[in-house]
Amino acid sequence: MVDSTTVAVIGAGAWGSALALQLARNGHQVNLWGHDAEHINRLLAERQNNEFLPDIPFPDAIHPTASLEHALAGVDYVLIVIPSKAYREFLANLKPYVNERTRVFWGSKGFEIETGKFLHELVIEELGVEHYGVISGPTFATEVARNLPAAVTCAGHRADSTQEFAELLHGGHFRCYTSDDVIGVEVGGALKNVLAIAVGAADGLGFGSNTRATLITRGLSEIMRFGEAMGAKKETLMGLSGLGDLILTSTDNQSRNRRFGMAIGEGQSVEQAITAVGQTVEGYRAARAVFFIAQLKEVNLPIMEQVYLVLYEGKSPVEAVTELESRDQKAEISG
Repeated sequence: MVDSTTVAVIGAGAWGSALALQLARNGHQVNLWGHDAEHINRLLAERQNNEFLPDIPFPDAIHPTASLEHALAGVDYVLIVIPSKAYREFLANLKPYVNERTRVFWGSKGFEIETGKFLHELVIEELGVEHYGVISGPTFATEVARNLPAAVTCAGHRADSTQEFAELLHGGHFRCYTSDDVIGVEVGGALKNVLAIAVGAADGLGFGSNTRATLITRGLSEIMRFGEAMGAKKETLMGLSGLGDLILTSTDNQSRNRRFGMAIGEGQSVEQAITAVGQTVEGYRAARAVFFIAQLKEVNLPIMEQVYLVLYEGKSPVEAVTELESRDQKAEISG
């Protein structure tokens, strides 16, 4: 394990707080930053995140702060855990506090909607750092916070800093594997959310276990095709951050993307479903980015295309299922 160090965790929601708890369990100091001063004041007073992770106390090693300057003072490691929609703007605010030595990693999933760019592309463009990477895998924040067994993949641009950062997180019941396939980990983390919406919608329609298994399996094929077009490694997409996260997010109601899809399948509007979930639904935004990237790259993604049409073009979930069922018969491996 890496000697005790200080990590700035950017984002004091459920996942940021859970990762802060894991880092603290491994003996590291954590500056936990959040943009909402009132929320941070509650964390300081209550010494736990009652809004997202109730009844899980913060150890003394976690230092909540609403000051970005304070959070980043003297740290060599930054872990960003904020919604993808805010990324470019936040990175511009972060830039004055990083230098060529700073290790910048993130646990966020998604794309920049306006451009379809991956988060690592935004990090390169806005920060110009060489040491960067992403962590992703089949993990719910509550279970990590409770110190239940879990595993993720840490993929980075440079092997040395990737290994260093993985060692910061790895320990106890939490395993952190390493990879050099940043694109593959990002593809798996973003697209599984779109497919979880599809599976949730099918369950909301009452279609049963056979349909769920079919959507997960054929959805994995779509992830593989999209990943291949973007330069990802197939092995990555069959691993924790691809298949593993797809299974988790599609089958457990802790998943906000699955719950969102279920609400859509039960007849709620997009706006009603988002309100019912009450947290960021990354798959909603990702569905639009994936649809347009797939059109540009000429990648066949029939399930994710139908998700986009339901969410953005007013198509009914039943019509989407009917269209999927009416596709021509073909060999399985042909797509």
